[in-house]
Amino acid sequence: MNFFELVKYRRSIRKYDDRQIPKADLERIIEAGSYAPNAGGGQRSMIVGIQNRQISEALGKLNVASMRRDNLIGGNVSAEQPSIIDDPTIKSGFYGAPTVAVVFAQGNFLYSIPDAFCCAENMVLAATELDIASCIVARAEETFYNDYGKQLMQQWNIPEHFVPRCFVLLGYCKGDYPREKARKPNRTLIIE
Repeated sequence: MNFFELVKYRRSIRKYDDRQIPKADLERIIEAGSYAPNAGGGQRSMIVGIQNRQISEALGKLNVASMRRDNLIGGNVSAEQPSIIDDPTIKSGFYGAPTVAVVFAQGNFLYSIPDAFCCAENMVLAATELDIASCIVARAEETFYNDYGKQLMQQWNIPEHFVPRCFVLLGYCKGDYPREKARKPNRTLIIE
């Protein structure tokens, strides 16, 4: 599939089969993240891949617990792939994904957040190329802002000045892969 087909095909998946993705594919996806554009070429992001169900489930529950619904705009994210916005009974912000990657970035750097999300975008595109479903999830900082999260960061040797910025969920889509949503009009403009 060429790049433009890949970009149009990729979807955010929130229903996953139970089977784990191969470690070699995870390594390739993380490598793609490490090649993402970053401010000043500083390479200030770190990526941790988690294939431990106990850890990812605990973090997924903390992710849901950190969600504030009072600042959401709109409602229905997807009927085919409902999010915690659509269905408040969902107990994990990771939707049962067998692999979760955490993107950390230097917290005291002005472009820390864009750098991390550029990593995540590269990762989901690489996953799609490998026929692996994915979803980018926010609220990483809030998810780790507790004793358990701080303990994990210490165990993983994440430098103290680094902040978790986002998650990339990885696995195989449970059920049919979602159809393309129609694009909303008037979202682009070219000035000559």
